[in-house]
Amino acid sequence: MPSLVGWSAMKFLQRFAVRICPFAAMVLLAAALLAAGGCAKGPEEKGQRKSAEVTVLTVEAKDVPVTGEFVAQTQSSRLVNIQARVSGFLEKRVYTEGAMVKEGDTLFLMDQKPFKAQLDQSDAALARQKAAMETAKANLDRVKPLAEMDALSQKDLDDAKGQYESYAAAVDQARAQVETAKLNLSYTVITSPVTGITSFAQQADGTYISQANSLLTTVAVLSPMWVNFSLSENQMAAFRDQEKKGLIRMPKNNNFVVEIILVDGTVFPHTGRITFADSSFNPQTGTFLIRASVDNPRGVLLPNQYVRARLKGAIRPNAILVPQRAIQQSSKGHLVWVVRDGKAEARPVTVGEWSGDEWFVFEGLKPGEQVVVDGGLLLSPGMPVTVKPSTKPADAQAPGAEPKKNPAKAAGTKS
Repeated sequence: MPSLVGWSAMKFLQRFAVRICPFAAMVLLAAALLAAGGCAKGPEEKGQRKSAEVTVLTVEAKDVPVTGEFVAQTQSSRLVNIQARVSGFLEKRVYTEGAMVKEGDTLFLMDQKPFKAQLDQSDAALARQKAAMETAKANLDRVKPLAEMDALSQKDLDDAKGQYESYAAAVDQARAQVETAKLNLSYTVITSPVTGITSFAQQADGTYISQANSLLTTVAVLSPMWVNFSLSENQMAAFRDQEKKGLIRMPKNNNFVVEIILVDGTVFPHTGRITFADSSFNPQTGTFLIRASVDNPRGVLLPNQYVRARLKGAIRPNAILVPQRAIQQSSKGHLVWVVRDGKAEARPVTVGEWSGDEWFVFEGLKPGEQVVVDGGLLLSPGMPVTVKPSTKPADAQAPGAEPKKNPAKAAGTKS
């Protein structure tokens, strides 16, 4: 039956047919009939659903190694300040600034002449005190037998003994002054106490060195090298919450393997271990300090470099991974399309971080279910689907690779 719009159009043409040419009236009448017939669809045609061809992937649960990556900065495990221990004129800088030095290498020389003179003076004082002590000893040896025969009084014996002991103490004091003079002379040759890389010279040759300007340079030990990074309070809370729920399993004794990623993206050949975790919260940065120690035998890592620290060793037990393109964002959160009994079903899911080109799904999917990978954008709930299995690209990144930050998650959920 023609619709109201089509009927009105025919009446209009009949009423005003004399005002237009017969051919144009026939064309308009045919168009109106087509429009009227197109608007009159039966209820069976309206309720009919088209099917869609989709690519599906069968969900599997497996243990997946996960890693966490953090911005880090290197620090020398032993940064030594090279300072002058005596006051005097700096005679010469021996080392090359910025060069590697070994333990015991000479760095600076100070003017030795006044210290040699002081040593000679101390040696002379020691010799004088020794001579006086020997005279006192000989006097005591003479007085002692005479006092025993009552030829001399007890007072004479006591005076001789006291004089000898006084000179003996003076000898010890003079000997200590000699040792001090020798030490001061040795301090004029300033050597490196460690093997490491040197910094620039703080003082120029010929400068008078005193306690106020005693710092000459620094030597930084390069191996092992410390790598410092931070965990936020949210990240720590997320780790504990996931571990409590069984979503992640930490390595035994938290013995993570630390991999260092250099600025050019290459992986440093030596791995490290976490050696220190600060128990104090830093209120200024809102983080906890973590330190790893890494062998650096060739000095590739230098102090204060920015690198990335990748923590390996954690496991997600019975984890479910879904390709990123299979997960859609809705107003109520993330969802995937699941094929059930040949029809499409929208399923809300709770996701974690990325692993390569896949997404961890914490809740919403079970092993054995079929998830739509391609073709999900045209689906609607209950639509019949024709499925074909998904073929994973040969160059797809394996599970457990470097996780990327989930844009739908806060930074604290990174693992």
